[in-house]
Amino acid sequence: MASHRRPKKPSKTRVGVLTAAAATAVALSPGMSQADPAPSKDQVRAQINELTHQAEVATEELNGFQEKTELLQGQVSQIQERIAQEQSDLISLQSTMGVIASAQYRNAGVDPTLQLMLSEKPDEYLSKAAALDQITAQQAASIEQIQAKKRTLDQERAEASTKLGELEDTRKNLSAKKAEVEKKLQQAQALLNTLTEAERAAILAEEGHGDTIEADDRASRDEARTPPTTTKPSPTTTKPAVETPKVTVPVSGRAGAAVAAAASKVGKPYVYGATGPNSFDCSGLTGWAWKQAGVSLPRTSQSQASAGRSVPVDQIQPGDLVIYYSGMSHVGIYAGGGQIIHAPKPGTNVRYAPLHSMTVVKVVRPS
Repeated sequence: MASHRRPKKPSKTRVGVLTAAAATAVALSPGMSQADPAPSKDQVRAQINELTHQAEVATEELNGFQEKTELLQGQVSQIQERIAQEQSDLISLQSTMGVIASAQYRNAGVDPTLQLMLSEKPDEYLSKAAALDQITAQQAASIEQIQAKKRTLDQERAEASTKLGELEDTRKNLSAKKAEVEKKLQQAQALLNTLTEAERAAILAEEGHGDTIEADDRASRDEARTPPTTTKPSPTTTKPAVETPKVTVPVSGRAGAAVAAAASKVGKPYVYGATGPNSFDCSGLTGWAWKQAGVSLPRTSQSQASAGRSVPVDQIQPGDLVIYYSGMSHVGIYAGGGQIIHAPKPGTNVRYAPLHSMTVVKVVRPS
């Protein structure tokens, strides 16, 4: 007799382990068979760096969508305020028309010439007739105003509808971009998890920090749920002492204030979408630093690349913005002495770095 006992389902723990293992295998090398040799530490390091760079690029795109969302929200609010005012004006005009219509109704039905002939006081009648003519003129003007208000209302409502559609599309893009950033961070962490503790420590040491991408990933998800201006720091971890290069170039004025502000945040963690004061992404740091000097910069590295006067690299001065990579996906602030201060990428802290440690594409002097 055949057994009707159901086969035992694999445990959730076992399924999770298998899923993680499969994901790691895919992340390491698409199409790699189990018989293929494991990637070297250098290969893993290169893949981690590439993933974190991709996450940073996606972060700046995310910041752009966030900036556009806020802009559209402001525009929609202004349009809605105008619509409310136009509706109020229209109601007032319609009320005035009601008064005029009542006056006409009271004087309607009798030929004006006959009214004059039968009037006991012709002078008084003529005065009333003149007033009635004036009312008729007011009526015509009111009708024109009402028609104009209705046209304006129709235009405002159409514009509001368009802006709301743009806002919805931008919010969808924002959500998708957040998911993309988090996926890149998770893939990078999966690669780190394939290494021994000593190998992970060596790779992280080469990056000049002691944080884990996993900690930054958790902080990033927390930051995504709150406005960037109220960002929370990453979970407290033991960090190595940050070596601060000696920058002896004297800096004063607003540029000096911006450099000093950036320098005060050396050692703070990179968190995507963060604008300070306890964590930053690259454009969040430069924007925050210059804000302390009284200058408002756009939100993204691409926008900041147009936020001032472009200057040759050999004429760079402390406080200048340094834009990196062909897609202008990274930005730092020049501190003098051949050094910049920047928030490098997920898993790192704000730090000094040589000016030419990355490909410089533009130098901008904020105005």
